[in-house]
Amino acid sequence: MTIRELLSARKPTLSYELFPPRTPAAESTLEATMRMLVDTDPDFISITYGAAGATRDTSRGVVQKLASSHTIPPLAHLTCVDQSRDEVIQVIEEYLEEGVLDFLALRGDPPAGQADWQPHPDGLRYAHELVTLLRQVAHAHGIDNLSIGVAAFPAQHVLPQWRDQGLQVLRSKQDAGADFAITQVFYDIGHYTSLVEDARAEGITIPIIPEVMPLVTAQRAHRAAQITGVATPAEIIADLEAAEDNATARAAGVAHAARLSCGLLDAGAPGIHVITFNKHEAAMDLVTELPLR
Repeated sequence: MTIRELLSARKPTLSYELFPPRTPAAESTLEATMRMLVDTDPDFISITYGAAGATRDTSRGVVQKLASSHTIPPLAHLTCVDQSRDEVIQVIEEYLEEGVLDFLALRGDPPAGQADWQPHPDGLRYAHELVTLLRQVAHAHGIDNLSIGVAAFPAQHVLPQWRDQGLQVLRSKQDAGADFAITQVFYDIGHYTSLVEDARAEGITIPIIPEVMPLVTAQRAHRAAQITGVATPAEIIADLEAAEDNATARAAGVAHAARLSCGLLDAGAPGIHVITFNKHEAAMDLVTELPLR
């Protein structure tokens, strides 16, 4: 069953995000994490994909393992960064040959050291172009039941200079054939509900799944803000810094994530997508607090 079909059942979904390992030790950690997460019966697990194919082979390996060993639908990330159109098509075809039907189509962030985002000379510039290409390649291979997700940005949506442009971008993705969206991280329920309400008013009807990040150390909280550009609330950082040990810090971070998640579900969110950092402890602690399993 594709993610599109799961969401059409209108039952809140549970999902996780993993990133491909870069070392043998990280691979071992990921294996253990996957086994634990699978036991929570998630609806799907997404696997990130590095810019310029940096993690192409390892991403595919994680996708294959989920599909074959754990029978959990994998959501394969694709980006437009540093790849020609032909290279993107090759990646799509490789996934399709392996039976992957769920994709997250992203423009992607600039490679490290590059200040501004620039498309490959023979590549794609926008995520909606990637959505269109996914549909075209799948159709050429006789596959018409592809399920495609895209990104949405609640924290940025509340900024006046971002709102209209962000809605136009999300609408263009829907018009190109996107079936659902997963948000970037945010910490205020009002940011999410504002995005959804404004999107619906603009005719954007696709389900928008909120992404939740359980932060378990102050260092990770600061690092998350640097990576995402979304400031971590001072309250969360204060609780993490005041924690006496790792267990106390994890409990504090999970408590914040649980309050956010439960509020989102009460507000009608179609599911919760949990960032794991390839570790199962905080993610599983969070799931025990949610009315999902």
